Amino acid sequence: MLRFLTAGESHGKALVAILEGMVSGLRLDKKRIDLELARRKQGAGRGGRMKIEDDKAEILSGIKGNVTLGSPIAILIENKDHKIEGLPAVYSPRPGHADLAGVIKYGFSDIRNVLERASARETAARTAVGAVCKMFLDEFKVKVKSSIFEIGGETEPVKMKKKIKEAEANKDTLGGIFEVRASGLPIGLGSYVHYDRRLDYRLAGSLMSIPAIKEVEIGLGVGFACKFGSEVHDAIFYEKGKGYFRKTNNAGGLEGGVTNGEPLIIRACMKPISTLGNPLASVNITTKKPAKAAVERYDTCAVESAAVIAEGVVAFELAGAFLEKFGGDSLKETEGNYKNYLKKI
Repeated sequence: MLRFLTAGESHGKALVAILEGMVSGLRLDKKRIDLELARRKQGAGRGGRMKIEDDKAEILSGIKGNVTLGSPIAILIENKDHKIEGLPAVYSPRPGHADLAGVIKYGFSDIRNVLERASARETAARTAVGAVCKMFLDEFKVKVKSSIFEIGGETEPVKMKKKIKEAEANKDTLGGIFEVRASGLPIGLGSYVHYDRRLDYRLAGSLMSIPAIKEVEIGLGVGFACKFGSEVHDAIFYEKGKGYFRKTNNAGGLEGGVTNGEPLIIRACMKPISTLGNPLASVNITTKKPAKAAVERYDTCAVESAAVIAEGVVAFELAGAFLEKFGGDSLKETEGNYKNYLKKI
């Protein structure tokens, strides 16, 4: 079973990720991990933190000669801005953030104890894990890519950037919609036999776990609600040498929680960042008197960053589904099982 854990706070010494269950024999390119981390920092509307952090990955274990051993892979990403012990306490929760629910749940008197871990900074570790999983999927010619569909209601790149500049000028924030596509997937990843083995369940959950993601659609998504079945279901065809195929892909590559051989298409909606330069009304948790919400360093818009993170979490889920379907402790064994399966279908 493929699984991972992350540890670290936004202004702590470092972020750490441990990926367990990856096969042996996979060659890792550290430059590709660093490239994904660099992509996560880019995009119009990013804040000052992105200019501070280098975000370089150090692989601490699980490899020899840059080739995986089959043992847990530990990845370290140091924080240059590690000043958690010297930062002031925070008492006014931000609407839309985990601040208020977190201090009540864990019994804190300082909101910083919540925001340091609830911060999206943690997703740098997940992006590194996703980069490793992308390298695994590359061995099977599976590609995971993303694109921006909408920011602040605008769908044209020039208008998106203009809207972001408007938000920056007003000390406000913006959300948007991005799409993740995975091509080259075989029929049969996932399962319909139980709820937690359905791949759509796992993909949606992973995407919703990214901070600020509030909606996930697969394929046509909510568009199914206003159509007849005859208009939306993807007719099935067969050609010798080509196998089964569809001329449409409204299902987004998944039927019954199982990949159907068509590209996986997922869209996700990200809400505007919770920290505002002009803060909303809040309450001081110590005095219980009205106060303005706390202002931490923030991004005006992080939709492009979220799309890169989403590529990583989708790659992780697909890599896990691959290993569940085809098994193997080494890459060579998994490849052999995969090739035999393709011959059958």
